[in-house]
Amino acid sequence: MKGTIFDIRRFSTHDGDGIRTTVFFKGCPLSCVWCQNPEGISLRRRPLYFENRCIHCKMCAAKSVNGGMKCRGDTMLMNIDASEDWEYLAELCPSGAIAMDSREYSVKEVMEEIRKDMVFYRHGGGVTLSGGEPLLQWEFALEILEQCKKEGIHTAIETSLYAEQEVLGKLLPYLDLIFADFKIMDGERHIKYVGVPNPKIKENIRYLLESEKKDQVIIRTPMIPGLTAYRDNLTKIAGYISRIYPDVSYEILNYNPLAEAKYHLIGKEFCFAENPEMYSKSQMREFESWARQGGVSNTIMEI
Repeated sequence: MKGTIFDIRRFSTHDGDGIRTTVFFKGCPLSCVWCQNPEGISLRRRPLYFENRCIHCKMCAAKSVNGGMKCRGDTMLMNIDASEDWEYLAELCPSGAIAMDSREYSVKEVMEEIRKDMVFYRHGGGVTLSGGEPLLQWEFALEILEQCKKEGIHTAIETSLYAEQEVLGKLLPYLDLIFADFKIMDGERHIKYVGVPNPKIKENIRYLLESEKKDQVIIRTPMIPGLTAYRDNLTKIAGYISRIYPDVSYEILNYNPLAEAKYHLIGKEFCFAENPEMYSKSQMREFESWARQGGVSNTIMEI
């Protein structure tokens, strides 16, 4: 079995306890307008062009069969819809200006990368499956988790929970920590800004918070200016999850402005014309107070 992975990040400290190896699965059923990893939304593997690396040798244009790379003056133009051997062109490029956005891995290959960090896992670290959405390639994810547990490696997942409950149930026994997103409570706004309805997500949250793993679940809401970061949203999300499990852990994530730089690489526009700044400590504390008003007592924040 093989899976499509767009990054394996070593020495990560933001995806669970300790030093972790985070495996980013390509493909996501959501289309959040603020997505932090837009290169991971589509399951399709595609080439990327890094203009700042290009030395304008024009070798790619010369070897393009169907106009995938063209030269217009001193500017190189990429047409990703052209039928080209993009892997060949990426390998041919001497400066790395052309690269594939992901690659296919076997479970064995992923585990070889994971084992490089085994020494760090003795001090509270482990492996985190992220994305994209790992549950979209759930069979591949399951095999990795099973192998990690055989080798005594702590496992975590970051998921939107937009998946069938049966799939979630298959992975749950092999997970030590579950980060589950709950972005927007209002159904219409959820469809508008996240791209899918939220009843399936709400039911999967209930399933997790009523399971034996409820104390290993952390519900997360990213603070996106004007889209998720408002009182009514936080109080209602907090009310929903705390009624299911009063001791639920709820993490309020600060806005991350760094994602904007990725959008030009994949030919998409960012949701903000002017990229907002991260929230201040006082603003984050105000968000926390709204969550507590909604009924959550266990809040997590990085300020």
